[in-house]
Amino acid sequence: MKKNERVCAITKILTDNPNRVLTYNYFSQLFEASKTSVCEDVAIVKSAVEVMKMGKIETVSGAAGGVKYLPVVSDEEERAILLEIAERLMEPERKIQGGFLYYSDILSSPYYAQRLGKIIAGKYLEQGVEYVVTTETKGIPVALESARFLNVPMTVIRRSNKVTEGTTTSMNYVSGSTNKINTMYLSRRINLEGKKVLIIDDFMKGGGTAKGMMNLMEEVGAVIIGPCVIFVTEEPNEKLVDNYLPLLRMRTSLNDKEKTLVELTVK
Repeated sequence: MKKNERVCAITKILTDNPNRVLTYNYFSQLFEASKTSVCEDVAIVKSAVEVMKMGKIETVSGAAGGVKYLPVVSDEEERAILLEIAERLMEPERKIQGGFLYYSDILSSPYYAQRLGKIIAGKYLEQGVEYVVTTETKGIPVALESARFLNVPMTVIRRSNKVTEGTTTSMNYVSGSTNKINTMYLSRRINLEGKKVLIIDDFMKGGGTAKGMMNLMEEVGAVIIGPCVIFVTEEPNEKLVDNYLPLLRMRTSLNDKEKTLVELTVK
């Protein structure tokens, strides 16, 4: 392969395998090229990625040596994506009877799920996340993308006890919005003891679901990181959990009770 062809291929392979170390030997054998040539190619890719603010290329020292792509989102790109979502959420036709807001199409969109997942992953790259956990809600696509960018497994906490999950650990929790007692379940085949777990929730009003997930993670002996919440309502001001990271806040206009405004969370 020619040099420009190798550079394109290396860029594609690295971005398709975020946060995963690929050795120079791997590229050398793949392209039938010397390690010196591969190192020069990687240097070009690293420069281009950083100039375009597409993330970071990090070299790993050691006997084998290697390189990995880190999905870091620039402040400008993050703000642009969140602002685009905020503007879509403020569309009048999204209001549902009962004071709800329709957002399923946004979180299930590959375009937005991938970008939100990349934003979340970039915020936790340095914290050694070993597992991503979410509950059986609309946030599953975003949690899966976050896990992909972090290069870790993801699991879903169920709202009902499925026979296909085998034996489970259950946790009762009180919904912060309805004050009803619900139960969530996690398969015991998933061993999270001592592992750093990132909790991702799609929506928080009172914080009951997030609190339930945290209690369940403590029950199975996991080390909790997060939780990270995609959408958070301004009211009630007092949530059942502290130290959560929201991406977008929702509030009702004081002048127009029927209007929902979506604000960006400032870093």
